[in-house]
Amino acid sequence: MEQLITFAVDNGMLSAVWVALVVMIIFMTIKMKMSPIKQISTQDLTFLMNREAGVALDIRKDKEFKAGHILDAINLPSEKISKNGLTSLEKYKDKPIIVVCAAGMSAMQIANDLFKAGFSRVSVLKGGMNSWTGAGLPVAK
Repeated sequence: MEQLITFAVDNGMLSAVWVALVVMIIFMTIKMKMSPIKQISTQDLTFLMNREAGVALDIRKDKEFKAGHILDAINLPSEKISKNGLTSLEKYKDKPIIVVCAAGMSAMQIANDLFKAGFSRVSVLKGGMNSWTGAGLPVAK
C-alpha cells in the first residue's frame, strides 16, 4: 500500500487521469441503469418482434442496410430522422421499437429522441448489427 501511495504522489498527472476515468465509468454505468431506454440482447429483440409485433428500426446508411439487415427491419438513416422528424414512425408509437445501428453506439441518441417524442417502448440493440451477425442470426439482403 505504501508503494501505491508513493507511485500516486510521484505520478500526479497519471493518477488524476486514472481517477477521472474511474469516475466517468461509474457515472456512465449509473446513467445507463437509470435511463428509461434499455439495451437489449439479440434474443430479446427476436422475442419483441415475434411476440409483441416489435419494430426493428435500422438507422444505418442505405448502403449498409442493403448489404445485410434484420428481417422485416425498417431503414430510416439517422440523417433522415434529423431532417424529417419522426412522422413516418407515428403508426408504430404503441409498439416496441428497437433501434439498431452498426455497433450500438449511435443508436442511443436516436432512441432518446424517440422517447422524448412520446414513443414509450424504445430500446437499443446492444452491440448493434455486429452482435446480430456475430450471433449467427439471419440477415436479409
